[in-house]
Amino acid sequence: MSASSHSPYVTAMADPATYAPDLAQIEQLARAALERLPPAFRAHLADVVIRIDDFADDATLDEMGIDDPFALTGLYSGRPIGDKSSSDSGALPDIIHLYRRPILDEWAETGVSLEALVTHVLVHEVGHHFGLSDADMHALEDSAG
Repeated sequence: MSASSHSPYVTAMADPATYAPDLAQIEQLARAALERLPPAFRAHLADVVIRIDDFADDATLDEMGIDDPFALTGLYSGRPIGDKSSSDSGALPDIIHLYRRPILDEWAETGVSLEALVTHVLVHEVGHHFGLSDADMHALEDSAG
């Protein structure tokens, strides 16, 4: 019998539930949140890219005047639907960025479920895509929760 077969440390390390969710798991939560949005919203999100990174890059943080990379959990890059026109050919796709490490820190600090937190950040960024007010975003989040 090897020493490692009875070590609680080795057993715990082998259990994936002991690790923080990775980029793919955060993406799964985000895609599930998208699926819970009302169909009228989902129809306009088919071409929006969902991108999960550990942190925003330095250029983004600098552009936004943010010193602490943990202060930004999500970002919408693109033009709101109401600002688009048929002359927008060649434009980059709209992107919703979710930043894993700041989301995980907020999850640990608040005790809010990770699913609820990812949904909250995603819905906020979807709101920017649609040019919604904060009140509209809260109503949308309630429907996706």
